Amino acid sequence: MTSRLILFEITIVDRLQLFPITTTIEKNSLTIAGQALALLAQKYGTPLYLYDRATMDCAATEYKSALASHYPGAASVTYAGKAFLNTAIAQWTQFHNLFVDCTGEGEIAMALAGDVPREHILVHGVNKSIADLKSAILNAGTLVVDNLTELNHIADLFPTYGSQFPNLWLRLLPGLAVETHHAHTQTGQHDSKFGMMREEILEAAQFCKDHKLPLNGIHFHQGSNFRDASPLQAAIDLGLAITKEIGFENEWHFSPGGGWGVAYHEDELPQPDINKYVNLIAENVIEGCKTRRLVLPHLHLEPGRSLVARAGVAVYRVGAIKRRGDKIWILTDGGMTDNPRYAMYGARYSCLTVSGPGRERSEKVSIAGPYCESGDVIIENLLMPKIEEGEFIAIPASGAYHLSMSSNYNGSCKPAVLWLEKERVKIIMRRETIEDLLKRDFNIS
Repeated sequence: MTSRLILFEITIVDRLQLFPITTTIEKNSLTIAGQALALLAQKYGTPLYLYDRATMDCAATEYKSALASHYPGAASVTYAGKAFLNTAIAQWTQFHNLFVDCTGEGEIAMALAGDVPREHILVHGVNKSIADLKSAILNAGTLVVDNLTELNHIADLFPTYGSQFPNLWLRLLPGLAVETHHAHTQTGQHDSKFGMMREEILEAAQFCKDHKLPLNGIHFHQGSNFRDASPLQAAIDLGLAITKEIGFENEWHFSPGGGWGVAYHEDELPQPDINKYVNLIAENVIEGCKTRRLVLPHLHLEPGRSLVARAGVAVYRVGAIKRRGDKIWILTDGGMTDNPRYAMYGARYSCLTVSGPGRERSEKVSIAGPYCESGDVIIENLLMPKIEEGEFIAIPASGAYHLSMSSNYNGSCKPAVLWLEKERVKIIMRRETIEDLLKRDFNIS
């Protein structure tokens, strides 16, 4: 065991498993989809985000193949818009016939801009505004109801929009969380702000019957970036038991959420097994329905970051290097404004130098950004080669919950995003400019 841990620290092969599947080392430099990262960084500037289509295609195909192998009923995979969504990503989802999970009218608009059809737009949200609800009713195929107050708003809107109403699912709070890196990524525990408890679900179901609302599904979500799927079993059982009490009469839908994990650091390898995860869900749904004499539902999985995180890489240029006794700070041109995950919940990452990625690792360093916060850190205490000012570094597993949670703190501009596909490079999000920052402002005179 000790020798394996040591091997993890020194072997480039292990670190490459965190990067997109097309990543190679050519002429002693990192490449993705045949593109040299150093040349991309020089041409497009840094910070720079890269998305590898082949890696995204592979993940989507693996989920769909696993569902086809393990689940005999209708099944679908949903892309989490909150992980990262823009027009190009929305367009990509439809190459794989994915649903798109949207939270609010902004993400709905992004999905529509990417030509996602109404029947593939699924709307979540814990406190949807009336504007959010109207957008969902007009543009989505499925609306997940989070609470009884929201359901009353929906009932008020039904007489006006009834002929084009989406399907309604009720979000269950199962009272069971999965094991995640941080409490901020758990959503299924008893004191969570999300969803409804059993008694509220039954009340909501009766309300839907009384008001002739198109209820046909149950949804729950227990957390994000988990690697042990066993807590799903009890939640699935609870969800099916409540479904039996509700008594859906026709085709119905069941979503046990998602949030399957990915490896961000070599200590977390190998990558979590998608097939094993899907198999556990399918077996429990099949057995639970058989026991209760329920017709198999249309099963929906929401894999979350595991569809997109590994496909993304963040590239930064190193500026100053500071040595403070035993502490070495590598300061880059990006940080918490494009990746707030460390600042929010101490997320761990790995890193490679773009040039000479396999060279000897001899120094333990911390990598931080240029912003005026002590929490503006990307990585702490990672063994790296001796790095020079002006070098490019690459952070893997940067495809999810970076840019979607980015900010303009300190007047920073959001990075450009490139789509890499079969040696083709396309800008799918241009770099933000100072002019963009000023567009919404008005003076007081």
